[in-house]
Amino acid sequence: MRADHARLPDWSAMIRAFGRIGLLSFGGPVAQIALMHRELVEERAWLDEETYLRGLGFCTLLPGPEAMQLATFAGWRLRGTAGGLLAGLLFVVPGAVIMVALAALYLSYGRLPLVEAAFLGIKAAALAIVAGALWKLRAKALRGPLAIAVAIAAFAALFFLAVPFWAVLLAALATGALRGGDGDTSVAPLKPAKTLRTVATWLAIWWVPLLALLLLAPGSVPAQAGLFFSWLATVSFGGAYAVLAALAQTAVDMHGWLTPEEMVDGLGLAETTPGPLILVTVFTGWLGGAQVGIGTAVATALVTLWATFAPCFLWIFAGAPHLERLTANPRLRGALNMVSAAVAGVIANLSIWFAVHILFIRVSDGTPPWPDPTSLDPKALALAIFAFGWLLILKRGLFETLALAACGGAALHLI
Repeated sequence: MRADHARLPDWSAMIRAFGRIGLLSFGGPVAQIALMHRELVEERAWLDEETYLRGLGFCTLLPGPEAMQLATFAGWRLRGTAGGLLAGLLFVVPGAVIMVALAALYLSYGRLPLVEAAFLGIKAAALAIVAGALWKLRAKALRGPLAIAVAIAAFAALFFLAVPFWAVLLAALATGALRGGDGDTSVAPLKPAKTLRTVATWLAIWWVPLLALLLLAPGSVPAQAGLFFSWLATVSFGGAYAVLAALAQTAVDMHGWLTPEEMVDGLGLAETTPGPLILVTVFTGWLGGAQVGIGTAVATALVTLWATFAPCFLWIFAGAPHLERLTANPRLRGALNMVSAAVAGVIANLSIWFAVHILFIRVSDGTPPWPDPTSLDPKALALAIFAFGWLLILKRGLFETLALAACGGAALHLI
C-alpha cells in the first residue's frame, strides 16, 4: 500500500522536494540517506519513520546505489510509478550532468584546485549531516538489545574485519528470521501477473536500446560499456565502494579506458558532486569514449548512465509492491528489522571511513583504515566544525550550510 491519498503531495511539491534532494545530495550514501530522512520524514512528514526504515532496509538488499533506489521507493510510495520515476531521475540527473561537465573539463585542464577546495567544504559539511542522521537513527532503528547487538556486530565486522557487505546482511537476515516479529496476515497478496508485466516492461526498457546498439555498432566503446555496466548494475551489492575493484579491473586493465590515476580522480569527483557515488561510471564512460572522439564520449556516457540506472527502476517497481506483504510475515518482518539495525552499523562504518578520508591527508589502505595523526588537514577540520555548529547547534538551513562551507573552502584555498 502506498501513502494515504489525503497526504499525497502535488506534483509541484514533489518536483521541489526531490529536485532539492538531487541538487543537495553530496557526501555519498550516508549523507544522502540522512538528507532524504530530513526532507521527507522530519520536515514534510510525507513518509512515517517505519515506512522509511522499511524502505531503506529493502533498498540495502538490492544491487545498485541504495540512496537512489530509496529516493525512487519514496517517490513510488507517494505517487506510484510516475512518482518513482520523477524522484529517481531528479536524484540522478543533476549529478550526471555535473559529472559529464567535470569529465570534459578534466580532460581539457586536468584537476581544478579551486573547484576541489570548494568541494572540500561541501564534504566537510556532509559530516555534520551524517552525524545528525546517526544520532536520530540510533533510537529509531535500534529498538531492543538484539538490534543494538546486530548493529555493533555489523560495524565491527565491516570496520575491523573487512567482512563482505553481503555476508553482514545475510547474517542480519538470518538472525531476524530466527527471532521473528509481529505480523499481520490480513494483507492480501498481489497478483503474480502484474509483477510479471512490470518485470517484462522494465527488462524491455533496459535491454531493447542496448540490443539495438549491439546490432548496429558491435565492438564499439558504447556497446562494450552497455554490456559491462549492465552486468555491474546486476552484481553491485554493497554500493559503489564494493564494486570499485571490478570497475577498475575492467575499465583500466581490460579496456584501457583510463589510467589508475584517472580512476582515483574520477572517484574523487564523484564524491564531491551531488548524486550517487556510482556516477564514477559516467566519468569512466566519458574518458573511454573520448579516446575515439567527442561524439563517442557523449554516446558512451549516455549508454553508461542508462545501463547503470535503468535496472534500479526494475528492482523497485517489481519489488516494492510486495514489501507490505513480505513485512506482514512475522519472520520476514523480523528479518527486515534486523537488516535495518545492521544498516545502522553499516552507516556508522561508512561514516568513519568518510570522516577519516576527509579530515586526514594520509590514511592507511589496510583494515581498519587508520589515519596518520600528523596528516590532519586543518582546513577540513575548521570547515567541519563550522558546519556542525551552523547546522546542528544553530539549526540553520541545509542549503545555506553547504553554500557557506563551499565558499569557505574556496576562500581558505585562496588565502
